[in-house]
Amino acid sequence: MVMSASTMAPDARGTLGALNYMAPTVKSSLLRNGKVLTRRDRDGSDAGTEGMAMAEVELVVNDARCLSGSQRRTIETHGFELFSRPLARPDLDFYDHQQVVRKYYDECAGIVQKATGAARVLAFDHNIRSEVGKKSKRRITGGQEVQEPAHDVHGDYTLTSGPQRLCDLARPPSINDTLCLVLDEGQALLDPDRVERALGETGRFAIINLWRNIAPAPVAIHPLALCDGQTVNPEDLVVFEIHYHDRIGENYFAKPAKQHEWWYYPAMTRDEALLIKQWDSAGELARSGGARADSSIGGGHAPCSFSFHTAFTDRATPPDAPDRESIEVRCIVLYSE
Repeated sequence: MVMSASTMAPDARGTLGALNYMAPTVKSSLLRNGKVLTRRDRDGSDAGTEGMAMAEVELVVNDARCLSGSQRRTIETHGFELFSRPLARPDLDFYDHQQVVRKYYDECAGIVQKATGAARVLAFDHNIRSEVGKKSKRRITGGQEVQEPAHDVHGDYTLTSGPQRLCDLARPPSINDTLCLVLDEGQALLDPDRVERALGETGRFAIINLWRNIAPAPVAIHPLALCDGQTVNPEDLVVFEIHYHDRIGENYFAKPAKQHEWWYYPAMTRDEALLIKQWDSAGELARSGGARADSSIGGGHAPCSFSFHTAFTDRATPPDAPDRESIEVRCIVLYSE
């Protein structure tokens, strides 16, 4: 199914792209219903999907690099922001699980903490993506298989799974958790009291991904599109379940809507860090519990709840473009001690 749409922001340049949304015929949902899901095997690799009905939408993806000053998109208000942050260890082997967890996680946490002003930030999970790596079944040393770029409009957490992921981090990691190889037996990333305070009425937590190109060449194929969190409504959402060996996670997929405003940063390099908000307990959706279906996810003000994102097919990409290799590191963000 192919649809068409175009949302060009004022004074912005853009490219024509194809994005994969959930089909408009799929029933909207804010909570888990067992209708749309994927399965993962014991080591966390893909093992099939159910209930997927997708619609390709062709639209304009605006160039965020042409914005300046107050027009710039920010992690707080819009759900994403790009920073110049050269690697502290340029020779890091991103295909080695132990190296990433022990040498790169703290670097990511520091970048996120500086950008948000949070009291405490800890990295807890990551994915490596490469189309060539996926096709060749390349396996990360000490980790799972390489994943392909995700061509589905989605947000990584929901009303249920956002707070649940925070609670999970107060328990020792399970077999599928990235940290199980580096934490001592019985050790958890967070203490329960800290989690309880973050979930309280005066607490605030967020989950933010740090996305980086890890290939020598700038990103050309499968660039990343980001939806302004202020332009998404609750009725656009569909719960997408992730059935792991020992737990069920949830994402939000999106159905197409004319008001969605999409942005990208052309030709991202290894020296840049893109922050993507996956969940914010201070956002409108989290604060209302989904009760205000007539409001945007951003609520028209900062902070927004999250930003939808996806790899997309850029019609301007040359046929001989090099493979995109990228890493995304998930960070838990606590705004007060």
